[in-house]
Amino acid sequence: MKFSELGTKTLRNSPKDEESVNAKFLIQGGFINKLGAGIYTFLPLGLKVLNKVESIVREEMDVAGGTELLMPALHPAENWQITGRWDSFDALLKTKSNFGGEYAIGPTHEEIIYPLLSHFVSSYKDLPVSLYQIQTKFRDEKRAKSGLMRCREFRMKDLYSFHATGEDRDKYYEVMRKAYLKIFKRLGLNVIETKASGGTFSELSQEFQVIAESGEDTIYYCSKCKIGINKELRRELRSPTSGSLKSDFGACSGCKGELIEGHAVEVGNIFPLKKKFAEDFKLTFKDKSGKDTLVEAGCYGLGTSRVIGTIAEVCHDSKGIIWPRSIAPFSVHLLELDGKKAKIKAFTQKAYKRLLDAGVEVLYDERDVSAGEKFADADLIGIPFRAVISEKTGGKIELKERNSKKIKLIKVDELIKKLNGNIR
Repeated sequence: MKFSELGTKTLRNSPKDEESVNAKFLIQGGFINKLGAGIYTFLPLGLKVLNKVESIVREEMDVAGGTELLMPALHPAENWQITGRWDSFDALLKTKSNFGGEYAIGPTHEEIIYPLLSHFVSSYKDLPVSLYQIQTKFRDEKRAKSGLMRCREFRMKDLYSFHATGEDRDKYYEVMRKAYLKIFKRLGLNVIETKASGGTFSELSQEFQVIAESGEDTIYYCSKCKIGINKELRRELRSPTSGSLKSDFGACSGCKGELIEGHAVEVGNIFPLKKKFAEDFKLTFKDKSGKDTLVEAGCYGLGTSRVIGTIAEVCHDSKGIIWPRSIAPFSVHLLELDGKKAKIKAFTQKAYKRLLDAGVEVLYDERDVSAGEKFADADLIGIPFRAVISEKTGGKIELKERNSKKIKLIKVDELIKKLNGNIR
């Protein structure tokens, strides 16, 4: 894609009314546009990143046995009244129809998927079932802040699994735990598997936390074993000698090393729902003996838009974002300098075509602006490779990785090989 075809522009300065790093860089870099507190438009660059994140999530959910569907965002109030959450869910957005009836605008989908399953599950032979969706969610957050890390409108993958027994549910829980670890590895995020309170549904839930100074959660974690515990679950005791905080969870359960206290961002959460909503909606099945039995279930959430904000928060330098290759909007940022010279223009256009023909995703900056502006935008946008063609490169391409200071001259064929394309 040519830079001029994006239809958007980068900003010369970062927005003054934003405090979080991810909001500053994502807005300045032309990835998102703020409509209101916690409400963002995904611009072409941002949508490319979001689509890549969700593609990875979708692939791993499919491998883990999930089947995709899409549920409505508009929920009849009656469903939420059945569970008692119409009045108790603090962040629930509500609306009234001009023709009668009240609705919730979906923050989560337990109230929808349980009555849905009652149409299809009647026997133990119908189980297990694993269904997921990737959808826009809505929550009336009191303090919508931190860019994409806390929004009123956001993207999320939620999977619900339904089982005949708690034992079967727990086995699938482990399948999903491993799937989440694969997802975050592919996304380039170092996650800490963190024990946390499950609240209404379970004694424990498993959070996937990313260490970040801007994170709203406090966790105690082992940097070696990548496991931790949320502060909400930790019983703290003050040492009589040093006054420092210690705990009955003070040592890592894996290596017995000391736990570190740190701020973190939760990017995913998995926990057993057990029989809670099955009781509310009377979702039962006939077991092998013909007895009516409540369905066991698990819930697995992952914030796909929050992931983008988190990556921007932890993968950056003073100049801009440094995207992991797996989700970068393009593989290479091609900069044309001295473009007014016919020879340079022709060579750059030929290289651009060669890259496209080889299946390489290219952002081609052909704008008539200064070299300094092009370099600054390349750093801000954060595409993994920067390829420069100018009079100085002498028929070759100057290649630099975004997270490196090393620069080298290579031929177009070498660039294609470097980017894992196919020479044609």
